Parts: sequence; structure tokens; C-alpha cells
Amino acid sequence: MRYLFFGVLFVAVLFLGGFGNPAVDRKTVGNQLRSMDIEARPKHDGSIMSVRERIMDIVVGEIGVREATGNNDGDRVEEYLAYTALGKGHAWCAAFVSWCYGKAGRTAPRNAWSPALFPMARLYTKEQVQRDVIRPADLFAISNHKLGRINHVGIVQKREKSFILTVEGNVANRVLSRRRPIVTIYAFSNWAD
Repeated sequence: MRYLFFGVLFVAVLFLGGFGNPAVDRKTVGNQLRSMDIEARPKHDGSIMSVRERIMDIVVGEIGVREATGNNDGDRVEEYLAYTALGKGHAWCAAFVSWCYGKAGRTAPRNAWSPALFPMARLYTKEQVQRDVIRPADLFAISNHKLGRINHVGIVQKREKSFILTVEGNVANRVLSRRRPIVTIYAFSNWAD
């Protein structure tokens, strides 16, 4: 129960921290959003990319980004963190996901705390997962039993039978693609639709 209380408290602090907090300069954040490439991009065949395709194009382009010293730092890592109003030194898997969605023109999710990216309204049910509805750009969560909560998030690149191919940040100090068994995934959420 104590963990739930502190989890809810942390989400409230993060949420409310963006409103009226002098550390968050709304003008700078607004300029960052305007400078992002959020226009629909044409594909090679002349058609327009879907939201999911735009997200995945951005996500895959980030594979290989590394921390500078292995301490949650480096220019690009700090850019991910700044998107969620954090500075270097913080865990950045959720900030990476949020930054990728923002770069694709989505205003949400925008949170550096991975549990916050899995609200009930966005979760896939167990039946949906079994029916194979998981799609590229959906989010997946890894839960830490010791902490009693979600502690890692990444983006689904594609499903391969009983595995998912992912792109995730803050793993081995970089953005990388992994193959994870679906049975190890705690939850999936949809922020693209």
C-alpha cells in the first residue's frame, strides 16, 4: 500500500509540476514543440505516413544513441529528459518514448515515469493481446516484482509469434532493438490511436 501511495504522489508531483513551476519555462517548451518536425511526411510511393509509421520512423532512427558517460547523460539523452522537464542523471526510458511521440506530433504521452504510460484507459486486455492486436508504435511495460510496479517502458516495433521486437531507451546505456518473449511483458498500451 505504501508503494501505491508514493507512486500516486509521484505522478501528482510530475503532473502538477508542469503547471506554475518556474523550472518549466512554457515559452521554451512551446518553441521546442513548434520546432519539431510534426508535418506529415510523404512515403516514397507518394502516400502519406500514418501516425504509427511516423512514430516508428523516428524510433528506428534513434537506435544507436548512447549515453556520454554511462550516467544517464549525453546530448540526445538530455534532450529526451528535457522533453519531460528533467535534467541529466535521471532514468530515461519513458522520456525517450515521450520524446519520440512528441517528435511525431503527438502531445501525449509526455511523462518521465514509466507507470504513468499505462493508465487503464489505454491498456490492452489479456484477450486483446491473445488475439494479436498489438501493433507497431504500441508501448510495452516491464514490471519489477521487487518494486511492485512497472519500471521500464519501450516501443513495439513488431510482433513475431510469441515475441515482440522492440526499440527501447536506457538499456545498456543506449537506445537499442531487442527481441522479448511476450510472456515477460507486464502490459501493453496504445497511445497512437
